[in-house]
Amino acid sequence: MTHTNLSFTIGATLVLASVVRAQTAPLTPYQTLGRGVLRELVETNTTYSAGSTTKAAELLAARFRAAGFPANDVQIVGPDTGRDARNRNLVVRYRGRGTRRPILLIGHLDVVEARRADWVLDPFVLTERDGHFYGRGTLDMKNGAASWVSALLRMKQEAFVPAGDYVLALTAGEEGGGGYNGVQWLLAQRRDLLGDPAYVLNADAGGGELRDGKPIAMDVQAAEKVFQTFRLTVRNPGGHSSLPEKDNAIYRLARALDRLAGYDFPAQTDAITRAYFARTAGLTTGELAADLRAVSATNAPDSVAVARLSARSPFYNAQLRTTCVATMIEGGHAVNALPQRVAATVNCRMFPGVDAATVERALRTVVADSAVEITRADTAVPSPPSIMPSAVEDVIRSVTGSIWGPLPVIPEMETGATDGLFLRNAGFPVFGVSGYFVDPNIPADTRAHGLNERISVKGFYDQIEFTYRLLKAL
Repeated sequence: MTHTNLSFTIGATLVLASVVRAQTAPLTPYQTLGRGVLRELVETNTTYSAGSTTKAAELLAARFRAAGFPANDVQIVGPDTGRDARNRNLVVRYRGRGTRRPILLIGHLDVVEARRADWVLDPFVLTERDGHFYGRGTLDMKNGAASWVSALLRMKQEAFVPAGDYVLALTAGEEGGGGYNGVQWLLAQRRDLLGDPAYVLNADAGGGELRDGKPIAMDVQAAEKVFQTFRLTVRNPGGHSSLPEKDNAIYRLARALDRLAGYDFPAQTDAITRAYFARTAGLTTGELAADLRAVSATNAPDSVAVARLSARSPFYNAQLRTTCVATMIEGGHAVNALPQRVAATVNCRMFPGVDAATVERALRTVVADSAVEITRADTAVPSPPSIMPSAVEDVIRSVTGSIWGPLPVIPEMETGATDGLFLRNAGFPVFGVSGYFVDPNIPADTRAHGLNERISVKGFYDQIEFTYRLLKAL
């Protein structure tokens, strides 16, 4: 072996050793706390079908009481009879000096269903693999709940006294199931626990944006789409499967859904989405930057730019229009019988300002078949936009810069729906703020509600640090 090769080998060995040490570096006490809270939450099944947010609330309540929070400031509330007794809410008050109004921190404890047979890993075991934490709710949104909890516990341990109270509400029912929603229940039954907050911070929205793996912006959710579900139903006399007819309920519904799949609602923008597109355009180059500028220029965006952006990613498409998509289907009553009833659930996310009647008329036009019944499965609740105070935006910008360097703070419209809409309708400004970064155009980064949901390990540790610094700074 030559001297050069020996030097190279020694150097490579030292580099490898340093990488291994970095990968196995011990966690800080705060990271250990955050990881423990996240594990506790993920490994508590909080689906509506088989889980319990009450159990998760009790586990977190025990942590707060052990940290020295008075019993009266740690409450588990909600329906106490029937099935919803399994799905109660946690409300914790962190006492401040009283020199500012309370700030309400919200998130939800429940998660969407997850079938073990479909997942590579057990969805209700927190698994660390290839730099990620896997488990149902890691992204939506037990990471956010863990960040609120961990930050408040750390502040309590440090005997930090904020200017005003923080009120934490971790609730049930955000993901649906049973018709009971924890935030609605609190507003109707225990509004006294929420106090009179100056504003609400929602960890179920907003967050950092990545491009090519690098942080480019901190997005703050200031508006959100409106949730509306429709049912498409076809009925038929049916009969024996040995005597098939051309008028088959399954085929008829399939043709209607195929027409819906090929339809795009008209593109539109508003003040918040135009601001998002305009500011994001400055963070990129080339055709993408030109298209973002084009759609930010007017309420009637350029059709060519709209088409390119919509094809580029589901995220841009959803930012530009109302969307409706089939999510569930059911039908038939026997393997040897013609179907008598077939139905599909179509979930729509309506652009702010678009009403359910307009969307329903569009669906009827697209389906173009009077034999397909179209009914509303729920009632849409509009969510008016919130205007962020400049002082709060300045704090978010400063805290973001302390971790990731100077980044713009950009308002955004949430393409989904959150519990923030109920609080907005109650008169409280709501801002989606999360310290977790994703690239919204990469499906592997956005597995909420999907298979093998995951978050970056480093991203989670950065998130809890951001949350801690933000609450202290506010």
